[in-house]
Amino acid sequence: AVRANLRNRQGKRVFYLGAEDRITQEAQDYLRDRGIEILSAMQAKPQYFVLENGATLEKKPESMTHLQGNVLVSKTHPRIAFRGALDELEGALLLCGKRLPHQAGKLQEILELARKILSCEVMDEPLQETHLCGYTQENLHHRSHFPQKYYNIAHFMPEMGDSLAVLELNGVRTVCRRVELMAAKAFENEKGLCTRQDLLQALNRMSSMLYVLMLEEKCRGSANGRKADSEGY
Repeated sequence: AVRANLRNRQGKRVFYLGAEDRITQEAQDYLRDRGIEILSAMQAKPQYFVLENGATLEKKPESMTHLQGNVLVSKTHPRIAFRGALDELEGALLLCGKRLPHQAGKLQEILELARKILSCEVMDEPLQETHLCGYTQENLHHRSHFPQKYYNIAHFMPEMGDSLAVLELNGVRTVCRRVELMAAKAFENEKGLCTRQDLLQALNRMSSMLYVLMLEEKCRGSANGRKADSEGY
């Protein structure tokens, strides 16, 4: 809970502690070791708000929201839209994991990565590359690009006749692809270059992982079909 509620204040990470709240010794050690200051919740409320053009406001308009700290932007800002899309992706992953309990473990890992992406974007911190469901970035690239080698099936387009598992995963994959496009727009500078390649790379890995899960389900469906044929069904 402490990690999830870290905030950025004037370029430094802080943690706001409510008057009635308590944190464990482990959480205190975590904050101390990283030089993260503990402030009272009363200090969380800014005295004024700053707009991207440098102007200041004493009161937050309903049409605006926090970008970082006391910086306000329109709710239509590309980075706010990106955060909303990530929220949608998290919801899709949660539902998919509920509907496909045999894939829940891997979907949970993807969900945790989505939440790390959001945290690093809000905190303006780099996202560290990690394995996803046991695969490195290179592993995922090979599996998603050469399915014949790993799954003995070719690339495929989802069809009505596919299993619900394949179609559920494909639905989440399309949401992930949309989030990636929104990230590319949100972090495009005046030269047309992306300033957060780490986030785009992570989203691309998530999309590849979801496609790999689709391949697994496609194989599972084919195996069940062959079994049914051999048993005379």
